[in-house]
Amino acid sequence: MTCLSRAASFYESNPCYKSHDYVAPLLLPSLMKTLIRLTFLRKIFYNAMAPAGIYEYVIARTKYIDEVFQRAMDKGFDQVLIFGAGFDTRAIRFQSGLKNMKVFELDVPVTQRAKIQQYGNRNILVPSNIVFISIDFDRESLRQKLDDSGFERNKRSLFILEGLLMYLEPHSITQTFTVIKEYAGKGSMIVFDTVHSSVLQHENLYYGEAGALQMVAKANEQWTFGMEKSDVEPFLVNYGFRLLDCKDACDLENTYFKGTDGNIVGRINGTHFIVTGEK
Repeated sequence: MTCLSRAASFYESNPCYKSHDYVAPLLLPSLMKTLIRLTFLRKIFYNAMAPAGIYEYVIARTKYIDEVFQRAMDKGFDQVLIFGAGFDTRAIRFQSGLKNMKVFELDVPVTQRAKIQQYGNRNILVPSNIVFISIDFDRESLRQKLDDSGFERNKRSLFILEGLLMYLEPHSITQTFTVIKEYAGKGSMIVFDTVHSSVLQHENLYYGEAGALQMVAKANEQWTFGMEKSDVEPFLVNYGFRLLDCKDACDLENTYFKGTDGNIVGRINGTHFIVTGEK
């Protein structure tokens, strides 16, 4: 769904809706790629198939994390670790600016194999500074996997957890962030998104909340973790990071969906917010 949204946004003409993930369309089946190039079909996609504001949220989140990624490159970070990388394409799209940076993509074997196969099918060259780490989280040690793959401790690193935290149990959150704390060198950054904790209680406080919950339920998944913006700073401090930025739907609309006339051109699903921290 994320890959499809990014691919669709690549063909948008409105600069607020247009993203620059030129790789995402290459990973789609040919027919689907042809269909999303048509404006009216894209509108059907994000008006009928996706919950209200989710298409806009994915676009804003992609742009936001792209900017964090760019900042890490500009500062000469040593390495990037992408948790649950899925069909993330940043290691390909930003290859020219990576220089000596390594990008480690962590995911379950079935998803990672599918991605690597698609790269091969589409003749997309995988550079040598991309390291794929397949892991069975129930049976394998994250620390051992990182050590075996060459991910180094105490280096200036960027940790990306995109579209992940809300699906994890609280004990998994603790384990994951404890590992990040152990490996992150001074100056490291972390970026993640999650949902408001009230969403888990189905309080229906936010634009598009009911539809987002229905989407998750239809996928036979469940959101199990959330927090409020007031919880973010103490959460980060507990793992050795300080809060740099925290943007909710309103903030993201004003950053990415404000037209030249000053009006908001697209509403963002209110269930999520995005956080950046620095060690």
